[in-house]
Amino acid sequence: MKLCLEDIKDAKAWQEKGIEVPTYDVSKIADNTKKHPVWVHFGVGNIFRIFIGGIAEKLIEDGNSDKGIICAETFDYDIVNKIYDPYDNLILAVTLKPDGSTSKKVIGSLSEAIKGSSKDEKSWERLKEIFTDSGLQMISFTVTEKGYALKGADGNYLPFVVPDLNNGPKAPVGAMAVVTALLYERYLNGAAPLAVVSMDNCSHNGEKLQNAVTTMAKEWLDRGLIEKGFIDYISDEQKISFPWSMIDKITPRPSTEIADGLEADGIEAMQPVITDKKTYIAPFVNAEGPQYLVIEDKFPNGRPALEKAGVYLTDRNTVNEVERMKVTTCLNPLHTALAVYGCVLGYESIAAEMQDEELTKLVNGIGPVEGMKVVCDPGILSPEEFVKEVIEQRLPNKFIPDTPQRIACDTSQKVGIRYGETIKSYVEKYGSAKDLKYVPIAIAGWLRYLLAVDDEGAAFELSPDPMLEEMQVALAGVKFADPNSIGDKLKPILSNANIFGSDLYKAGIGEKIEEIFAEEIAGPGAVRATLKKYIV
Repeated sequence: MKLCLEDIKDAKAWQEKGIEVPTYDVSKIADNTKKHPVWVHFGVGNIFRIFIGGIAEKLIEDGNSDKGIICAETFDYDIVNKIYDPYDNLILAVTLKPDGSTSKKVIGSLSEAIKGSSKDEKSWERLKEIFTDSGLQMISFTVTEKGYALKGADGNYLPFVVPDLNNGPKAPVGAMAVVTALLYERYLNGAAPLAVVSMDNCSHNGEKLQNAVTTMAKEWLDRGLIEKGFIDYISDEQKISFPWSMIDKITPRPSTEIADGLEADGIEAMQPVITDKKTYIAPFVNAEGPQYLVIEDKFPNGRPALEKAGVYLTDRNTVNEVERMKVTTCLNPLHTALAVYGCVLGYESIAAEMQDEELTKLVNGIGPVEGMKVVCDPGILSPEEFVKEVIEQRLPNKFIPDTPQRIACDTSQKVGIRYGETIKSYVEKYGSAKDLKYVPIAIAGWLRYLLAVDDEGAAFELSPDPMLEEMQVALAGVKFADPNSIGDKLKPILSNANIFGSDLYKAGIGEKIEEIFAEEIAGPGAVRATLKKYIV
């Protein structure tokens, strides 16, 4: 059995292996999509294939759409060559359930895969053809937060961006230049409306995308490479909108164990590949079941019936509140606490940490206990139910191969949002954050993690973090098994409003964090002993 259009026609053979196949004519849907495109997506990796592709799949299966998605890849063309083309654009979606069972389904909604490269003449002409179709309703993105970046930390344009600024819309290379050039093509050919929708997992994603496109366009205008009317076009929300969204679904790398199981069932060529750009991808996608997509309902040219496939359509403020609920209370703060303590305590799995009595109590304290007192309730999702699902189903799912080392990446840039917002809310509501017990433990754990020494005194490698060097310089001289070496070294960190959004001493918890940290570096086993002492 092969994952291809011809073989899935034998639906019974796939169903006998426990795999659902499309009940519709995949080729007919693809033809409809190519003739009259309504949806293009940029960034065609794992979360897109199983989640966004799954949304389109449900719409088609339920009779609410007769078109799929056109997939455009602007970064790693190997994905098209090795994963889309050889499998007729089909995906095998594998949902990993907490009890160890899986559900499997072939998704056929990805109707066309195109390399988003102006250097590939055939692909480029096809993309321009699609973008000049007045019936196109939306383009969406999962290109990661870095995909929207045009400038570095020094405020200067990144080296790869400079040629795009100078070349204009005729020869774009980077994702933002490619998209801006295609929008310009749409402007020149009737200026039809369009929704430009970021679905990346970052705050204010629509704003980031809008800023990138607008910046690119203005640079081109300054160089005389485009018409001024294009700026007016992309600045008019009745023409081009940039809705905000919140996305949430854990989609780890494809598992070789799952690949082996699929091949044992007789499905050929399921092993993951690593592309030249270091993308780890496979013909299948494995992911958890729970998923959330909330989008600002601002589509000037109409849209697919997304709400009929489980998408929440709402206003911008509600999107922002859902994001705040998730990032500051119900998921991300819990993840970060598990990440830093997991590294120090020698764990290699988030799920395994959820079998640890102290760590389980810690995340329950951060979210359901302390967080719920100041949680941002968006109305469309219950914070209590969301965090309950996170703690009882999502984090303990041992079949999701997620690691504390991965989650610990960039923590210095995250603690201000993940804990700082709760601290500020406590100060605003109660006049002080002194009653917080679990959040200080989490912050102390982050500082302890930065020493790069585990609870037994052995060195370990810290995860990538752009502020890592700065943090380690600040903690230089602090020694394992020597609390007296701390001195005043924590004060510049804990009082730094650029990190936490406020001075933690003024908030009433700076000294408490210092005390916990000092106990955690006392010697071998001190982290575990401190957790047992403070978490009761």
